[in-house]
Amino acid sequence: MTDRALAVVRAGALTTVQDQGRPGHAHLGVPRSGALDAPAAALVNRLVGNPPEAALLETTLNGCDVRPRSTVIVAVGGAPCPVTVDGRPAAWGAPVRVPAGSLLSVGTAVSGVRSYVAVSGGVAVEPVLGSRSTDLLSGLGPPPLTDGTVLPLGTPMAPHARVDVVPQPRPPAELVLRVTLGPRDDWFTTAAIHTLTTHPYRVSSASNRIGLRTEGPALERARPGELPSEGMVLGAIQVPPDGRPVVFLADHPTTGGYPVIAVVRPDDLPATAQATPGTPVRFVVVRHR
Repeated sequence: MTDRALAVVRAGALTTVQDQGRPGHAHLGVPRSGALDAPAAALVNRLVGNPPEAALLETTLNGCDVRPRSTVIVAVGGAPCPVTVDGRPAAWGAPVRVPAGSLLSVGTAVSGVRSYVAVSGGVAVEPVLGSRSTDLLSGLGPPPLTDGTVLPLGTPMAPHARVDVVPQPRPPAELVLRVTLGPRDDWFTTAAIHTLTTHPYRVSSASNRIGLRTEGPALERARPGELPSEGMVLGAIQVPPDGRPVVFLADHPTTGGYPVIAVVRPDDLPATAQATPGTPVRFVVVRHR
């Protein structure tokens, strides 16, 4: 068996393999998937000398423990968390050498939700439709990691960065999401539009990779009934029957029958990956239809 592999000792609450996703397959009912905090994933890949498209690990809240079978360079970023190698403190947000057989522990997030673990050479599981990403909705890609999983690693292509630490954005104290109204904002009352854009919501604990759910006032519908199922895009704000907005994230369904009141700007979506339950959310209209 190759020594270019990573053994999972502790999988944590939810640790998945992610890369840049599999765009372009919505007509097949396949979501984009990919790392929710794409800038954080790209940065840690760069720190270990990987190309931006290399697959890495995305942890949720309480990290994971892994043991490489050969010496590797690792970088942990995204949500700040303690990092240790064989119990000794190691750098977060910087390249770290992990000897063969040593235990890399990625601890519980101090703030934020998702940490990213890049390993030199990248995680080399078999790609599906051009991506190694785990898709929780369709089931494509490798399943969420479990204790004892062994992941193959690729061959390093470039030297790691020669830095001590790299600044990274702090998880948001308030999530400000710029939106464009539509395409179904006419299914809601004028009062509902006003509520959406002036009333603070909060991130719900029911949020996941499929969608960021919110808590706050219900949005009043101007039309009864439901739409025929229609295409859904990344960042769409769908309003289910309870009236609370849901922001669709990487593993969102490609179609849906609940009206979409607005769509979040793509540049604002990475911050949703790090918004803990209870974080205030504001929707700010930047352009009307």
